[in-house]
Amino acid sequence: MAAALASSRCCRRPSLLTTDRRRSSVARCALSGGKGNSFSWKECAISVALSVGLITVPPTFGWSAHAYPLEPVIPDISVLISGPPIKDPGALLRYALPIDNKAIREVQKPLEDITDSLKVSGVRALDSVERNVRQASRALTNGRSLILSGLAESKRANGEKTLDKLAVGLEELQRIIEDRNRNAVAPKQKELLNYVGTVEEDMVDGFPYEVPEEYNNMPLLKGRATVDMTVKIKDNPNVEDCVFRIVLDGYNAPVTSGNFVDLVERKFYDGMEIQRADGFVVQTGDPEGPAEGFIDPSTGKSRTIPLEIMVDGDKAPIYGETLEEFDDNSASSQVFWLLKESELTPSNSNILDGRYSVFGYVTENEDFLADLKVGDVIESIQVVSGLDNLVNPSYKIVG
Repeated sequence: MAAALASSRCCRRPSLLTTDRRRSSVARCALSGGKGNSFSWKECAISVALSVGLITVPPTFGWSAHAYPLEPVIPDISVLISGPPIKDPGALLRYALPIDNKAIREVQKPLEDITDSLKVSGVRALDSVERNVRQASRALTNGRSLILSGLAESKRANGEKTLDKLAVGLEELQRIIEDRNRNAVAPKQKELLNYVGTVEEDMVDGFPYEVPEEYNNMPLLKGRATVDMTVKIKDNPNVEDCVFRIVLDGYNAPVTSGNFVDLVERKFYDGMEIQRADGFVVQTGDPEGPAEGFIDPSTGKSRTIPLEIMVDGDKAPIYGETLEEFDDNSASSQVFWLLKESELTPSNSNILDGRYSVFGYVTENEDFLADLKVGDVIESIQVVSGLDNLVNPSYKIVG
């Protein structure tokens, strides 16, 4: 989830938007096994429970993983992770879409591998990039009919146009490589991956499952939305006001994402300070006064939502189940960002699945999350796209 800042940097590390159940319990969380070992990022770039925060993590997908606590607690078991982590929030969001089209994934993968190819020193880098481009081009040519067959009928025309742009862009990238223009590779790669993401989104036809009846009347985000969060930096001479762009994933966490968007539209977070920033997490969302979450003015009662987790291989989230023995459904308004640089968040481990509702990623200016301090002020959070995917918006109810 991310945006542009006074002096923008290139995105280098992904950030997750997540919420934990309550502060009193997080300090006690320890790494644990048992039910939930199969939680992964492949089907849920965004899903766990809600109540505390926005996160910056180096998530992985496709492997069993566990969540570390918010406090420095030594895990009581080890987790073996195979394969390199996926650090790009855009990639995680693409893989999190509810689609099953191998042909488009075979185009996506070599384009993403360009990032690693560019890390190679000297001329070998462009040679490696060229292999990536040729692989993607072959995959697009050979798999075009299968890709087209996977498009939703209502989005087919847009998908076809985007595939044409992708084909042209691959030819342009090939010429960039032939000209040995290394600096132009990454911007073109980003453009092409945006085309891939658009095609994949055009494969989603409506919302893929029914939310359980007990939660069906809550604010639900049936799709994705993008928000910009502007933060006023009080005491950092190197950073001025910063805008973080955040992509919320309602496909994998519709209740959690819907609750957040509803609060954003109520201006609940506007003017709120960053309440924790310790090098491990950045956290906010606890309102002034005795309430620990959002009090709905139409009812006078606290609004809480369930723990919401998408399990790898499942087609819909599970609700109200976690690895720990405490209230799973006490999330309300608190959110946090988890900073992956912490020694407790190694870049090849997923520390969230099974304990928190992870429901989004910072996609721009995520590097500046580590610069936030307690007392910095969220000037505003605004929905810039996807508000039409919000169902049952409670903010429209007068009360």
